[in-house]
Amino acid sequence: MSTFTIEPCNPLHRRPKGFNQSRNLSSILAQVLTERITSGALEPGQRLPPEAQVMAEHGVSRTVVREAISQLQTRGLVITKHGVGSFVSDTPDFDSHPNSSASLEEVLAVIELRISIEVEAAGFAAQRRNPQHLVCMQNALNILADPTISRDVAAAADREFHRQIAMATDNRYFVDITDHLGIDLIPRKRLNSAALNGGDRIEYGLRLHREHQAIYQSIAEGDLSAAQAAMHLHLSNIRERLRHATFR
Repeated sequence: MSTFTIEPCNPLHRRPKGFNQSRNLSSILAQVLTERITSGALEPGQRLPPEAQVMAEHGVSRTVVREAISQLQTRGLVITKHGVGSFVSDTPDFDSHPNSSASLEEVLAVIELRISIEVEAAGFAAQRRNPQHLVCMQNALNILADPTISRDVAAAADREFHRQIAMATDNRYFVDITDHLGIDLIPRKRLNSAALNGGDRIEYGLRLHREHQAIYQSIAEGDLSAAQAAMHLHLSNIRERLRHATFR
C-alpha cells in the first residue's frame, strides 16, 4: 500500500519565524496518524507502531511522538496500555474530531475561507520561497502526477502541497491555519469529489494536477500576481465543480 509521510519535507528543514517546533510537529504527526486511522490503514484494535519506529519514519523526537499520541487519546482515537503500547480504539470516536463527518455544504464553506487566505499566501510564497520550499512542493506534485494513486495518497499529497505554500510565506500563522484545518483543507479527502462531479477519477486528478502545476510555476518564477491568480482559479474551480454537483 502506498504511504505518504512528513519526510522528506520535514518542517525542521525550514521553519517560519515564530514557528513552535514541538507544538506544530506534534499536530502534523497527529494528523498523519488520524488519517491512517480514518482511512483504515490502522484498524480498530491494532497496535500503533513503536515510538522508535515513528521517530525514525518521520524524523521527529520522542516528545513530539508522545504529544501526538496524547492528542489522539483526547480525541478518543487511541488508548494507551502502560507497558504494552498504544492501540486504535475498538470503536474510534471520529465524531470527536472536529474535522470529521463531511457534508458538501461544509466543504464549500471551507473553500470559501481558503480563497480568502490562500490567494494571499500564494503571493507571499512567490516573494519569499527558497529552493527547499520548491523542492518540497515539487515532491508533492510528483506524487499527484500519478493518476493511479489512491484517493488517500492523493489527498495527503494535495494537503502537503498547500502546506508547503503556507511554509513558504515565512509566516507561522498561515501554517497554523493550514494545520488547524487538517483534512478539511482537501475536499477529496472528505468527499469523493470525482464521483460527485460525475467524472472519471483519473481525469479529475489530472485536471487538479494541471491547476497545481500552474500555481507552482508562478511561485517558482516569483510572480506574485500570477501566483495569486492561479490559486484563485484553482480554488474557484473546485468550488464551482462542487456547486454544480450540489444542484445537478
